[in-house]
Amino acid sequence: MNETLKTIAERYSCRDFADTPLTAAQIQAITQAALAAPSALNRQPWHVIVIEDKTFIDEMDADSMGILAAAEDQTGYERIMSRGGKLFYNAPCMILVASDGSDYAAMDCGILSQNVALAAHSLGLGNVICGMARIPLAGPRGGEFKKRMQFPAGYEFGIAVLLGTAQSKKAPHERDMDKITRINAD
Repeated sequence: MNETLKTIAERYSCRDFADTPLTAAQIQAITQAALAAPSALNRQPWHVIVIEDKTFIDEMDADSMGILAAAEDQTGYERIMSRGGKLFYNAPCMILVASDGSDYAAMDCGILSQNVALAAHSLGLGNVICGMARIPLAGPRGGEFKKRMQFPAGYEFGIAVLLGTAQSKKAPHERDMDKITRINAD
């Protein structure tokens, strides 16, 4: 198996990060991989925000957990509590992808986040793609958080990827081969 297929096959969603910060070289490699993502009509409908300030990530985490705790539907809160009570799993770095909201932007930002996740895994880093990072941006302090992130005007939350050194390893999810249909020529 070649290295790319091996990286894809072995990557898993890490939800248990050590406090160890990423190096400048790791951030550089990952952001370059992010910007190498293809996009429809090469519009690149994203803006990548690299958050390495652990105190800021923890502040957004605490705010999010308060929002989830107060929600009528406790499903999300209970799930996060069963996983240690930290929405961002103690990650020392968040790559937040802001989207311009144009046609195909959701798909394009998803492709970019997969590039980030695979690049991080290839560098030996744990990672998890995190849609719940939208919670603090949609909450009462969302404007403040966006200002601190230098969030571009006219953009919205696209997706985020949490990165760091994994404290524990786990197997990738099981593949469901029933999700594949093949149409063969006669």
